[in-house]
Amino acid sequence: MSDHDPAGPDEHPRADRAPDAGPRPSVAGGPGNSDVPAPPPPAPPMPPASVTGTEQVRRRTIWPWLSHRRTGWIVAAALALVVIGLSIAVALPSSATATPPVAGSPAGGPAASGGGSNARSGPAAGGAAGTVSSESASTFMLTTAAGQTVTVDETSGTTYQNETGPASAGAVTAGTDVLVLRTVNGTTITATQVLVQPAGSDGSAASAAAGVVPFQRGTPAPSRQVGRIPANYTEGSGTIVSGPAANAATQAALAAYPGGVVDRVVQLSSGEYEVHYIGVNWPHHIFVEQDFTVVGAE
Repeated sequence: MSDHDPAGPDEHPRADRAPDAGPRPSVAGGPGNSDVPAPPPPAPPMPPASVTGTEQVRRRTIWPWLSHRRTGWIVAAALALVVIGLSIAVALPSSATATPPVAGSPAGGPAASGGGSNARSGPAAGGAAGTVSSESASTFMLTTAAGQTVTVDETSGTTYQNETGPASAGAVTAGTDVLVLRTVNGTTITATQVLVQPAGSDGSAASAAAGVVPFQRGTPAPSRQVGRIPANYTEGSGTIVSGPAANAATQAALAAYPGGVVDRVVQLSSGEYEVHYIGVNWPHHIFVEQDFTVVGAE
């Protein structure tokens, strides 16, 4: 066999063969065989265990978050709707949530003071004085010296009295001046006593002299004090009273400051009385001593 026979087993590569060409791998370690395909390239090296673990932790952290993202958006949207609803409620005009008028206040008149044991909670002893403007079988209307209209309901227990003594319901006619006492609910009085006054004693002159300010819608009440105010007096303090004491305090207040409606009488801790006035812009509180002498007003 020639030294240049390509079939020889000791054949060396030719100088003109490509440098990377080499003998093909043999099957089972045998001599090269061109019919056997080349093996696949080796797999890339695996990343370090620490990197693989970190990636797995990251995926376990991110994927659940991504899967719950839609739920989070829904919850966020619901919370936003709640916030918007609360904002609308807060922005509503005050008329939508206005406090109802206090029981016992005249229509359009100043509200009764609140707080404390004398807070208005229902009808109480009081009264009014004025001139009868109209009458019916069991009701008559009177107008006070300050122009406040009062409805008087008569019952089978109502008593009447004039200058000389007991009288009948017939003594009450249009134009008659009367003083009405007992249960007051706003500007309605359920009368137990009707005292017919002398003609011309409607109290107009006395009302003006005392400085009573008639009620006018939209006009602020004057802030002033007259006479003596009981020491340590606090509006809303005291105890509501009835009976003879309430009647006497009411009569004293109406004589000194004609024109309003007494809707309650309160006894203070000092023993004096605070007579609460409505239906006028001033006064609202008239102070009466234990002997039923008027000492001050505000």
